Amino acid sequence: MAEKNLTLVTEFLLIAFTECPEWGLPLFLLFLFIYLVTLLGNMGMIILICIDCRLQTPMYFLLRHLSFMDICYSSVTVPQMLAVLLAHGAVLSYTRCAAQFFLFTFFGSIDCYLLALMAYDRYVAVCQPLLYVTIMTQKACWGFVTGAYVAGLCSALVRTVSAFTLSFCATNKIDFIFCDLPPLLKLTCGDSYTQEVVIIVFAIFVIPACMVVILVSYLFIIMAILRIPSAGGRAKTFSTCASHLTAVSLFFGTLIFMYLRDNSGQSSEKDRVVSVFYTTVIPMLNPLIYSLRNKEVKEALRKILSRVKLS
Repeated sequence: MAEKNLTLVTEFLLIAFTECPEWGLPLFLLFLFIYLVTLLGNMGMIILICIDCRLQTPMYFLLRHLSFMDICYSSVTVPQMLAVLLAHGAVLSYTRCAAQFFLFTFFGSIDCYLLALMAYDRYVAVCQPLLYVTIMTQKACWGFVTGAYVAGLCSALVRTVSAFTLSFCATNKIDFIFCDLPPLLKLTCGDSYTQEVVIIVFAIFVIPACMVVILVSYLFIIMAILRIPSAGGRAKTFSTCASHLTAVSLFFGTLIFMYLRDNSGQSSEKDRVVSVFYTTVIPMLNPLIYSLRNKEVKEALRKILSRVKLS
């Protein structure tokens, strides 16, 4: 029966925002603006880190990869959103939907792992400063990042295979603007217990596991900060972690609301708002957060701008 249902579903109809066609053009322009700012901001951050010698540290090495992931993460979904808004709906083939889901999960998982690695980097810098150069070597950083990519690939493969071996009902209208897990689960019919368990287990492995690393790291960081005698020293040490804490709170807060909750009785309108936030707004905010709240980045940016003015 499952195989029969799967053969019937050859495409998905994306229908989000079609009930308010007058909002199509304003939302299209808004998302296009956000996407362009995301591309420029994250590409600017990558270039700045590459050309400024003061930013050649493990933290900025991880931040460079985070910016690259934000570009990829946003590029998987936002062009699809723009197409849906411009055409007041869109038809997506089964294969394209699966590919989009895989890439979205792949880049999103790597984002989670990179944020956890950045928390560990801050832990070593604050709690074991004398061993920082020994622990966070270039070889170790490349190993951490490679591990994040491999773990993200494994997670994306398992979740995509599990999601797209579900039995979908004949009604294949997705009240979303891209292929995400919550709307796909609402389309399932028949026995999907095994696949849903696998999906949830991997969601638990990625999101809470990364959160445990972040929370434990910051627990030790806070304990180390409290042992600093001067208030100025405590504030200076904590300021080095403020940008990362802000990015973590935004990213994991929306993911927890979206995935680790009971979907019963939840409005698709609320789901759409949250999904738009973590797929479009957060990738745009990350370079702003790290540039506006980071003294080293601001100094490097001022140095580049002064060179441009002099030339």
